[in-house]
Amino acid sequence: MKTSGWKGLPIGGLILEGGTAEQYKTGGWRNIRPVMDTEKCINCLLCWVYCPDSSIMVENEKIVGFDLEHCKGCGICAKECPPKVQAIKMVSEAEFRG
Repeated sequence: MKTSGWKGLPIGGLILEGGTAEQYKTGGWRNIRPVMDTEKCINCLLCWVYCPDSSIMVENEKIVGFDLEHCKGCGICAKECPPKVQAIKMVSEAEFRG
């Protein structure tokens, strides 16, 4: 017999699985996107640390790009890039539409 209503809910406070937004592609919300100047980047990884969407892609302790399917264009990565470096700039999405 299948229980319905409130009796079918899990016990309060029980988390049945880990939360993640990986399956939700949210990059379509973006008006501006990060663009990195690889010549300026010192791979300090501050952008990676502060990115709320885990959209900074890193391999072998070096930034290799941005996960634009999940980046919402908040600009935190550009803001956290050291002032003397400024390797990331935010660019209008209109420049990338054909």
